[in-house]
Amino acid sequence: MSQKEKTTIILFSADLDKAIAAFIIANGAAAYGHEVTVFFTFWGLNTLRKDQPVSVRKGFLENMFGKLMPRGANKLGLSKMNFAGIGPKLIKHVMKKHNALSLPQLIELAREQGVKLVACTMTMDLLGLKKEELIDGIDYAGVATYLGDAAEAKVNLFI
Repeated sequence: MSQKEKTTIILFSADLDKAIAAFIIANGAAAYGHEVTVFFTFWGLNTLRKDQPVSVRKGFLENMFGKLMPRGANKLGLSKMNFAGIGPKLIKHVMKKHNALSLPQLIELAREQGVKLVACTMTMDLLGLKKEELIDGIDYAGVATYLGDAAEAKVNLFI
């Protein structure tokens, strides 16, 4: 019996278009039968943040990071043509017009397909993010875990 192909994706960016691309690839690979891991680090962790603020105890710097970073998949800006926040509204409108799944829907589909979503614990510590602030049902691990998955994968992407 052959072993499942593996795909890993590092999502480093908090740009809406890059997060959408990462989840389209993740869902495509999962549909193709791959075991998929998406590892969220630095600004990519914002994709996993809950939409609403969560009351957690933090220091001054961690509070500032929390206030300055986008809160969740619905709040990400575009890498190009953001236009003070109008760009994401336009791309979401175009996606809806073409019956494309939104980023939150792509995330949910990935979860349904068994895509492993992993938050980088070291980066969470650096940015002052707490588990309570991230969506439920994800994994938490360090770079060694990602490297273990990546070493077995034929496809490794950095977005």
